[in-house]
Amino acid sequence: MVTREDIESFLDRLAAEGATYREIEPGLWAVRPGGALDLDFIVHHNPPVVVLRVKVMDVPAANGKGADLNRRLLELNATDLVHGSYGISNGSIVLTEALELEHLDYEEFLSSYESMTLALATHLRELATFREDR
Repeated sequence: MVTREDIESFLDRLAAEGATYREIEPGLWAVRPGGALDLDFIVHHNPPVVVLRVKVMDVPAANGKGADLNRRLLELNATDLVHGSYGISNGSIVLTEALELEHLDYEEFLSSYESMTLALATHLRELATFREDR
């Protein structure tokens, strides 16, 4: 089974490719991708899984676009995301993926991380149209 130290070594490899990370508490890291994405990915080693999660935006409360946003997130879950999914947690739209630790290797971890960063790079502009400040 992949240990907390193994996950940290995966994060070291991401850092060699331009990401930065900091440990918030044992087994919980904030990862900042290199490049244009200005978001923190949270990586939580929580056996028997590791969870990758990123806050995309606050849930709009009063702009009348909630139903359209929910529909679009469900469409993106069905068409653009292979393993992860958009959801709502604590008043925020989040993108989450969980990976089993039993046979996890760096390539699978990297694939999930990159699929999330690619999804956000392609979806953020559209999702921003649903924000309340617009």
